[in-house]
Amino acid sequence: MPLSQDIINRTLASPQGEQGYRICERLLDAGNEAWWVGGCVRDMMLGAIPVDIDIATNAPPEAVVKLYNKYDDSAAALGAVVVAESGCSFEITTFRKEHELSDGRFPESITYTDREGDAARRDITINALYWNPISSELFDPFDGEKDLNEKLIRIIGNPVERLEYDALRLLRVIRFRAQVNGQYHPETFAALHAAAKHIAILSGERRYRELEKILLGPHPNIAFEDLWETDIIEYLIPELHACKGVGQPSSAHKEGDVWNHTMQVIASFTEDHGADTRWAALLHDIGKPVTFSIDIERIRFNEHAAEGARIAATVLDRLQFPAKRREKICWLIEHHMMMGTFSDIDSQRKHHWYYHPWFIELLQVFWLDIAGTSPSNFELYESIIDDYNHFLDSNPQPKKPLLTGDEVMEILRIQPGEQVGAILKQLDAVYKDGAISTKAEAIDYLRSMSS
Repeated sequence: MPLSQDIINRTLASPQGEQGYRICERLLDAGNEAWWVGGCVRDMMLGAIPVDIDIATNAPPEAVVKLYNKYDDSAAALGAVVVAESGCSFEITTFRKEHELSDGRFPESITYTDREGDAARRDITINALYWNPISSELFDPFDGEKDLNEKLIRIIGNPVERLEYDALRLLRVIRFRAQVNGQYHPETFAALHAAAKHIAILSGERRYRELEKILLGPHPNIAFEDLWETDIIEYLIPELHACKGVGQPSSAHKEGDVWNHTMQVIASFTEDHGADTRWAALLHDIGKPVTFSIDIERIRFNEHAAEGARIAATVLDRLQFPAKRREKICWLIEHHMMMGTFSDIDSQRKHHWYYHPWFIELLQVFWLDIAGTSPSNFELYESIIDDYNHFLDSNPQPKKPLLTGDEVMEILRIQPGEQVGAILKQLDAVYKDGAISTKAEAIDYLRSMSS
């Protein structure tokens, strides 16, 4: 899968490629080595113009800094400098090797080395590809090109030792297998299984960031099946691991158990599904294992959405999720079974739901839940979309609240609390009924309440 001249030409003609070429040219003119490295070279070999270009050099960070007036050296302690050129950002990394001692979280220290030493520290062969945009020379010391031809994921060096050295590689290796829809070298797969428990060493944040890359990438279902097969999921998200083998009503779920349903859901992602929708979809039925029951008719999961939201909050806390994102994802999970109720609610309730800031993402979770079910019946979903569009056409989107909570407290001389929220809801209802339409009228209405 050698680099074609066509992809080289198209890459160098792109803004990122043009500036990446110039950076290498500048480093070379200063007497240094300069190579495009890793994913950008791999993408070009696969026939894609790279979005990000990383550059490796023998120049120490301070030498790189001297070449540029504007730079970000926040990663300089690890031998990296971020340079911005014409709206494009590039990480320029000095050839380095990590210290031999590590606790599996982060390298204890780094030592600068040559290109060969830099390649030896990389995780898999298809990430140890170096290309010089000036000379078009390819440096491929571990046969990454051959592995890419076979779409083979192979860890460089001793696979078990490399995974124990940095436990994040457990997730990275699986992510790259899904990214290229590839296969494993048998020693690499065996090492993933042997080192599975080391995933617990990582901070929650490092785990969540790598998992999010998996969810946002191609074939997340392949990655999560691999996480299951290697036992990593048992140490990573045991609550999701518990979904395997939990049966569902066979008449409505020909796809199989809760795990199979979840995998079909995440295999149905489309480009318009954002990260929060994808997390909610992944965890939407995480409450089913603990709510499983059988009555005289069929299998049931009573209150699994509410229980799932509670469990998801625990999972996301453990992954050190930002609080606001956690709140939204749990809200989506808690309400994902509401689809059947929208046809019966009145206009005021539709205002609340249809103009809710997270309603579009809730619709996306609805759709994914159906897409993950065999047979998939979208009739109810389509009827909600029709009603939603008709309602929005007939009821223009409400303007922002006439008064803020701070203004309500100042006018009524009350303290923060539930009363403020109740008054804001009352004002909103009166506004929607047409009794008030201006801020002055809202103030008069408040004053009349307190008189």
